[in-house]
Amino acid sequence: HHFTFLPSPPFFLTTSAHPTYTTTKETMGKVIQMQRRGHAHAYRSHSRAKRARPEHRTFDFSERQGFVKGVVRKLNHEAGRGVPIANVEFRHPTMYKKVRKNMLAVEGLFSGQFIFAGAKAGLSIGNILPLGKMPEGTICCNVENKPGDKGKIARRSGESVVIIGHTDDGKTRVKLPSGAKKTLLNSCRATVGIIAGGGRIEKPLLKAGAAYYKSKAIGHKVWPRVRCVAKNPVEHPFGGGNHQHIGRSSTVARTAVAGRKVGLVAARRTGKLRGSRQIYSKE
Repeated sequence: HHFTFLPSPPFFLTTSAHPTYTTTKETMGKVIQMQRRGHAHAYRSHSRAKRARPEHRTFDFSERQGFVKGVVRKLNHEAGRGVPIANVEFRHPTMYKKVRKNMLAVEGLFSGQFIFAGAKAGLSIGNILPLGKMPEGTICCNVENKPGDKGKIARRSGESVVIIGHTDDGKTRVKLPSGAKKTLLNSCRATVGIIAGGGRIEKPLLKAGAAYYKSKAIGHKVWPRVRCVAKNPVEHPFGGGNHQHIGRSSTVARTAVAGRKVGLVAARRTGKLRGSRQIYSKE
């Protein structure tokens, strides 16, 4: 802060024996919105309506050597998620009690259905098997990237992964929802079927109110979004000017200060992607 000292009146006009100083406080700069996100309480995720993360069971001895039987007790909705969540009840492997697990529902799953998880489970909708136990052409979802991580790939509504083939060194070749191909270990688990809730984004929002409640359910304050060039210079580095333009390079270094770190951070390339995307396989 800068302080400005104003001249004091003559000594004989003051009532005290010491001279007085008058200070004026000058504020410079402003903490922009990108800096406030992640710090203020207003930008924290609204987790009140969230449920536990839907995932596979812990990869224990029962699943590695045999299978575990469970029953779907309820199909729930979670705010901000387009996929229904199945509440599945299993027997505890070592104790006399039952445990419930939230899992991503697949198309065709219903309450009261029995599902099986393990290496010796059957190939039917809703069952959880290792990739090495699924034949070629099987459609699955919620695939593990590494054995025991409880599902990382193809978790959005309507997504699925296709088994392309198996190799002799204990690996499986799969086709991801993006069209890319990936090699995973045979011990990685997946759910047989397609994630429920497909076609969700095909319905238009039609009005601003629908977009407002959608963003509110997700829990992030990202709507409505004001363009940076439409702001004032004090609010954003891209703001101001007689015409709405950035006025500087849109790329910025990774080591830039917080108030300037906006735009394309540490971009490897910029511009429009031209040409068709070529996906090559090693087969």
